[in-house]
Amino acid sequence: MVSRRVILGLGVAAAGISAAGGLTALAYGDDMARASALVAPELSKVIPTRFGDLEYAEAGTGTPLLMVHGTGGGFDQGLFFARRFVDGGYRVIAPSRFGYLRSAFPSDPSSENQADAFVELLDALGIGSVAIAGGSAGALSAIAFAIRHPDRCAALLPLVPATYVPRSDPVQSVPPDQMQLAMAVLKSDFLFWLAIRTVPDLLTEALLATKPDLVRAADPSEQARARHILNSILPVSRRAQGLLNDTHLAGNPAEMAIETITAPTLAVSYEDDGFGTALAARYVGDKVPGARAHIFADGGHIGIGHDAESFAVIDMFLREIGYSA
Repeated sequence: MVSRRVILGLGVAAAGISAAGGLTALAYGDDMARASALVAPELSKVIPTRFGDLEYAEAGTGTPLLMVHGTGGGFDQGLFFARRFVDGGYRVIAPSRFGYLRSAFPSDPSSENQADAFVELLDALGIGSVAIAGGSAGALSAIAFAIRHPDRCAALLPLVPATYVPRSDPVQSVPPDQMQLAMAVLKSDFLFWLAIRTVPDLLTEALLATKPDLVRAADPSEQARARHILNSILPVSRRAQGLLNDTHLAGNPAEMAIETITAPTLAVSYEDDGFGTALAARYVGDKVPGARAHIFADGGHIGIGHDAESFAVIDMFLREIGYSA
């Protein structure tokens, strides 16, 4: 999710890049080569849909799980966040949403159209119904999938959902100069790389909505996970259309008819998520018939310190409803 706070953070990051004068073009080239290798064409496939090309990748075998990535992601982020499911015996299918990497950006890149594109992907793979997990802004199209295609949705898992919550205060708009600055950063691999190298704490708090002190207090594996999530937004130029579309869709999410969802539903979030998704997860738990919400006490937007626990909670839920590896 790209909120006003995120855009402000990116603006500050761009303003601070002058501090990076000692960084070399060689370091940039090395980091970009590593980032590009993670999204190399041979790692994914592309199918045609009525909305244009849709990229996806698969990992694992067993019960299928459709993993829908969040803002700044792509199939690579989906696979990374679902790696414990792969190890746990699930067949993870990770599409790149509209405007991310090799997926097309149609004239109407709505969450509803994205959900319909997922159906075409399932048809191409010969899969009838599937459990769908949507992280952050990806929860919008996952929820739309459950609403529009109940016969194809075996379970719904909104994870740190950047979705609608009733509110009395209006969402603040972003000043045009700050939006222009943010767009410049989001479309430039070099500027975004400089921001990661010079103000990583600021981006951790602004983009990952997670307190840097929480990351520093975590064990080394969780610290490495947080660094990977931030670094793997590169190459940002290949994700910019989707990322900016998420700014529109998740920045002020529209109300959806979640009360019509019939699939077993579990929403997961963390109380201190800087994007406030704990409120959205509770709203899903209250509004969707029979749904549950599991809120951890801390973890930020990326669940620092709770990666294994989060998988266990979701895996147990899927087993309880009879949908398991």
